[in-house]
Amino acid sequence: MTVSLIGFAILFVIAFLGFPLGFAMFVVGGVGFALLRGTGPAMEMVVQQTMDVALNTNFAVLPMFLLMGAFVFRAALSDDLYEAADAWLGHHRGGLAMATIAASGGFAAVSGSSLATVATMAKVAIPSMRKYNYSDSLAAGTIAAGGTLGILIPPSAALIIYGILTEEGIAELFAAGIIPGIISVVLYIIVIRIVTHYRPEMGPRGERTGWAERFKKLYRVWGIVLLFLMILGGISFGVFTPNEAGGIGTIGALLFALMRRRMTWTVLFESLVEAAQTTAMVFMIAIGALVLNNFVALAGISSGVINWIDSLNFTPFTVLLIILAFYIVLGTVIEGLAMIFLTVPIFVPVIEALGFDLVWFGIVLVMVVEISLITPPIGLNVFIMKSMMPDVPLNVIFKGIAPFFCADIIRLALVVFFPILALWLPQTVYQHF
Repeated sequence: MTVSLIGFAILFVIAFLGFPLGFAMFVVGGVGFALLRGTGPAMEMVVQQTMDVALNTNFAVLPMFLLMGAFVFRAALSDDLYEAADAWLGHHRGGLAMATIAASGGFAAVSGSSLATVATMAKVAIPSMRKYNYSDSLAAGTIAAGGTLGILIPPSAALIIYGILTEEGIAELFAAGIIPGIISVVLYIIVIRIVTHYRPEMGPRGERTGWAERFKKLYRVWGIVLLFLMILGGISFGVFTPNEAGGIGTIGALLFALMRRRMTWTVLFESLVEAAQTTAMVFMIAIGALVLNNFVALAGISSGVINWIDSLNFTPFTVLLIILAFYIVLGTVIEGLAMIFLTVPIFVPVIEALGFDLVWFGIVLVMVVEISLITPPIGLNVFIMKSMMPDVPLNVIFKGIAPFFCADIIRLALVVFFPILALWLPQTVYQHF
């Protein structure tokens, strides 16, 4: 176990020096395995892990959903979502911020990416909020927090990766993420309501939209609803597998883009390149994490952690809280997907040994990863917001995020103390089908 701890220390040093995390895990894992077993076995292990990832058909679902998200973005469905939410909520105090959260939830339901959700909603929502003199902190905080919904509301790339690593059903994980995702949207809107109640100047009222126009704009989001229901319904009722759902969703998004005359050969090429680049990044992290995890398993850290926990005589729930606290701290320095690849092989055996449901833990883990996207100093969503609002200081953005961080902690506590919030839907659906 000491050897693996030294390896992790070296990994963090390399990562802080700016070395890409996927390559850092690859190097540390390969060298560590070679020191314990020899160069020959280490080379064989590295080659085998690389081939396993490249030839694993389960990973095919990931680039499909990433490409679907790229098509959805270019079909301008995000604009329709925001306009519909604005029509219904914009006339309230803080209404444009509420509309941003609602639109982020809708976009997350067909993009599966937090970073895509932040970048897209920033382009759509910032001009409107600045037009009505919203404070920069509330505007930036709302978009950064709303973006985190992209990795919880299915289809979610994070849930797909967790399902592949733990061999839990992706369909069950998708179903389990729906209610916590809805809770997130509701809590964020409540936060905006509270903030603008005490500081009305931060979120002035927008223009009131007539009822006829509201329903007209609501009708325009039928594409999002259809894609979401088609993907989730098809998976849940066994019409097609998650892999097939990725392909069907991609074709559906492409058809919408064509119908809206948003698809050209240039746009198609850009979408393919974007999805390929993101897939390559995720695959590199996956290969590096699997190589590192082989070294960790050989060094005995998982069994060592379990034995150490047993020696403490803590209750299972106390151990869970310690693990979650560790994740929140780790999330301040490591990107979310990398954190999942890196820690799942270590902590999932512990969680399983303690008797917790792994589908439920997957949702809890993704929620903790969400929190890491808006916490300093890494906070990827924050830095995306900084790039979209270069004139706004980072401390102002983090100030705007603080109330949403509190909402995240409340939501995490709800799902931790009441697991049925995540498990009711998958248990209900798969009990009858």
